[in-house]
Formats: sequence, structure tokens, C-alpha cells
Amino acid sequence: MNLRILFGTLVCLVGLHSSQSAEVPLMQAIPLPYDQVSFQRDGTEIARYHFGKDLRRPFVYPLIGPAGHSLTRMGHPQDPHGHRHHNSAWITHHDLNGQSFWADANAGQIVHQRVEKLEDGDSEAAVTTINHWVSTNNQVLMIETRRTSVVVLPKKEWLLLIDLKLEPKGKEIVFGKTSFGPMSVRMAKTIGVKDGDGVMRNSEGGVNEKEIFWKPAKWVDYSGSITAKAKEGITLMDHPINPGHPCKWHVRDDGWMGAALSFDGPLTIPVGKPLRLRYGLYVHGGVPSLKKLAEQWNAFSALPLADLEPKKK
Repeated sequence: MNLRILFGTLVCLVGLHSSQSAEVPLMQAIPLPYDQVSFQRDGTEIARYHFGKDLRRPFVYPLIGPAGHSLTRMGHPQDPHGHRHHNSAWITHHDLNGQSFWADANAGQIVHQRVEKLEDGDSEAAVTTINHWVSTNNQVLMIETRRTSVVVLPKKEWLLLIDLKLEPKGKEIVFGKTSFGPMSVRMAKTIGVKDGDGVMRNSEGGVNEKEIFWKPAKWVDYSGSITAKAKEGITLMDHPINPGHPCKWHVRDDGWMGAALSFDGPLTIPVGKPLRLRYGLYVHGGVPSLKKLAEQWNAFSALPLADLEPKKK
């Protein structure tokens, strides 16, 4: 074939491919080595899901705010060993059929089984996983389906959604009365009330630990300095489908906030009737007004629930 004709043919083929190629999605969930998924907005990581089987539980770290710094941390700033179970943003519970999954020692383990689905899109990226809640005597007490998704918002803000389906394995599950679990967040040191210049507020107008501790609320916000020039924060939101909504809150001025599912008493989950839960974390710039935070909760509560049912083969 004449080289000029061959070259022309190649140019045509390249042009045809370019015209038919799909646009690259703004939000992507990128699988990484060592059992991690990176959530990226336009190629820049804003969160990472960790699920290695050697971990005591899966968690999300970091949660990057608009200024480019993580608004969460691993462990307590004043007690890194005693609170090493504080894993940035994580799911767990202190009493599941009498078995603790809260601490790292003498406790059960939430063990990753498989990645079911990875999703990319212009507004959201997500990973759906299956986890087993395994007791200290190696018994699977509960099977968890979890969808962890990142939803893009304006001005480099974003929303972390955690959808859960919790199914008892073999016999009913009882979440015992406790203020520890299932959803917790350990804030960056400089955002804490004690170690930084932070402030906590809730949907009822309460301020800091003294007014929020063990009180019901739709949401709690923790905001403070993340750089010398920027204040940012995270609003942890309880969804109306969660039993006992609005939940009671276990919070501390040392930079921790947790939504308590079974604070008021035991919660029983029968076999064949899985429990659905949803929590949201609004990652934001500045220290938003109570009105803006209420609007964000309203938008969060109106979002459609994720489909956590297994696909039919």
C-alpha cells in the first residue's frame, strides 16, 4: 500500500476513535494496592477507603477539605496508643451480642470480604463492599453490605455518604445499650476545642461538649482552623431512616464526635430483616451558619437511598 494512503487511513481511524471516545468522569473511585480505594475529583484525591484484612475495621482517611488538608486524623492527639482505634471516619459498635468491636484489643473484627462494585460519574464516585463482623472466637455474627460514596459539591466542598445493610448470621443480633457506635469521626488536632480553636454546634443550637453531650440532634458540626488562614470542618448527619432518629451524640471537646444508635436501649435485628442505616459527612470550608448547615441536612435527607441488594445473576 502507498505510504501516503496508509497514513491517511490511520489519521481517519484516529479521528473516528477521538470523536467516539467517552468523556472522563469528574469523580472516580480508583482501586489502589494494599486494599485501598482512592476517591478523586478531577484527578486529585479527596478521600481514601482502607479495607485490608489485617485492619481491625475498614475506615476512610484522609478527608481532604477545600484548603487541601485532611480534616480528620488517626488516633487521639494526647493519647495515640490508648485511642489507636480512632480511625479517622469509621463504623463500629461497642456491644454486638455482648461482643465489643470498639477497641483494638480483646475485641471482634470487621473483616473485608470483597469489593462488589466501583462507580465513577460526574457527580459521585462509590465503592460497595461486603464485610463480616467476626467475634473473638472466630464466629461471623453479622454480614454487612456497605456503600461508601463521595458526592461533589460547589467550592471544593463534598459529601461522604455511608450506606449500610446489616444482616444477622444464623441468629438475631442485639446492639446493646451504649454510646459508642456505630458512626464516629476523629477530627484533626487543630480543629478540636481543647487542642485548637474549634467549636462544636448541633441542630438544636447547642455549643461544645457541655451542651451537646448525650443530647438528641439531627447533626453535629465540628469546625476550626486547618491552616493559619483557613477554617474548615465536618458536619456528621444522622438520617431519618436510622432507628431512634434524631440520635443521641457522644462528643468530646478533644476533637471527637459520634452518632449513637442504641444509646436509649438495646436494638434487636431479627434474622431475615436486615437493618438499613445511612450517615452523611458534609466536608466544608469556613464555619457555616446554622441555617446553611440545616439546609445541607435537608438536602442530605432528601437524597435517594442507595440500592444495596445483590445483583441477580
